[in-house]
Amino acid sequence: MRTLLVAVFLLLFFIISIPLFGIELIIGKYNKRLQAESSQVIVRNALKFILFISGVKVNVSGTENIPKDEPVLYVGNHRGVFDILVVYTTVPTATGFVSKKEVDKIPFIRTWMRFLNCLFLDRENIKEGLKTILAGIEKIKEGYSIFIMPEGTRNKGEGVLPFHEGSFKLAQKTGCPIIPVAITNT
Repeated sequence: MRTLLVAVFLLLFFIISIPLFGIELIIGKYNKRLQAESSQVIVRNALKFILFISGVKVNVSGTENIPKDEPVLYVGNHRGVFDILVVYTTVPTATGFVSKKEVDKIPFIRTWMRFLNCLFLDRENIKEGLKTILAGIEKIKEGYSIFIMPEGTRNKGEGVLPFHEGSFKLAQKTGCPIIPVAITNT
């Protein structure tokens, strides 16, 4: 039943997204920061509603230690389908995610992600991957936080997969703080 409710909500959200995209595009012509912030409010509330109707209870600790006045690099593990929903509803500042390039092919989701300063990483092409990392460095310099899951994919086993070394270049080249994130039970 919950899955059906989520599917119906997503359908309605995507229908409502069409006029919202127009509004966000207009906002973005005048103020990119405001576009990112208003998009984050919309997406965050939609994801919170999905978590609610899915029966997910979120317990977060340590957000008081995250600087609110400067961009950061969030580095977290990737265990389950709900990781992104849980994380995006709890980060306190304007944050873009590094996602696999395949997500850029999904209508509606890719548009919201672009409004939110998300980056699409080509994991197969090193040259394109470097371009994404450089774009992430620019986003951090513009004042946006970035969330990356350096394992590169969902880890379905125990422990942590090896981190891809490019993940920490974002912090190394910008000097931004690194915020470790541990996600469990998703």
